[in-house]
Amino acid sequence: QVQLVESGGGLAQPGGSLRLSCVVSGDPGSSNCMGWFRQAPGKEREGVAVIWPDFPSTWGAGSVRGRFAISKDNAKNILYLQMNSLKPDDTAMYYCAATTTDYLSCSRQLRTMTFDYWGQGTQVTVSS
Repeated sequence: QVQLVESGGGLAQPGGSLRLSCVVSGDPGSSNCMGWFRQAPGKEREGVAVIWPDFPSTWGAGSVRGRFAISKDNAKNILYLQMNSLKPDDTAMYYCAATTTDYLSCSRQLRTMTFDYWGQGTQVTVSS
């Protein structure tokens, strides 16, 4: 079993930054593929990015490329999402997710979202 707890959300001004964290507890061997997803009110959940050890990250939402960065501290078992140059359209509930799979399947998870484990989410609101 794996438990995921997100934090770091809040209110940010346009152009500002936030860093989301997702603490992973339980069996670390069950979470080699991890990702961030978001869901805005009235919209479907969309994949932001996924990460798999020693391979380039795969990005989903094109609007965040160049502004967001995904990383993982394997020693601490924490997944991060650094969000810069925030826009009002980034307002959403952000979720982290984890599963165990190979790299290609992990990349596909951006669309399929069939992760085994999900966090409760952390709200990000971008507004002046």
